[in-house]
Amino acid sequence: MELRAIGSVSSPLRELAAAPKQGDEGAPEARVEIEAEFEPALQGIEAGEEVLVLTWLDRADREVLSTHPRDDPSRPEVGVFATRSPDRPNPIGLHRVRVVAVDGATLRVESLEAIDGTPVLDVKPVLGAVGER
Repeated sequence: MELRAIGSVSSPLRELAAAPKQGDEGAPEARVEIEAEFEPALQGIEAGEEVLVLTWLDRADREVLSTHPRDDPSRPEVGVFATRSPDRPNPIGLHRVRVVAVDGATLRVESLEAIDGTPVLDVKPVLGAVGER
């Protein structure tokens, strides 16, 4: 299996501790900067649309198999597959964001909780009813 980054996140979030747990919990506007060779793959994405940005959470601990949800020790520990924890065997981030603007190979997006420099693996449309896209 081979994955390669298609771009990276440019964000004012610089530290893990500063990042909200979810995008709708105060994440700032950020940029998804796609490598120039992949710019044609952005054709059809427009401002106002919601997309899923898949990232590689490169600062995650890949040895973690269980955690307290939301890092709250008062909650019972569960397996990471039952949580959105970034610490997991394959730390793939899934971020539902709204596109603010498309400028060449850059998507300006709202509510992206990934920190600056996070590798981007893919961008996908949010599907609506069956048969769309």
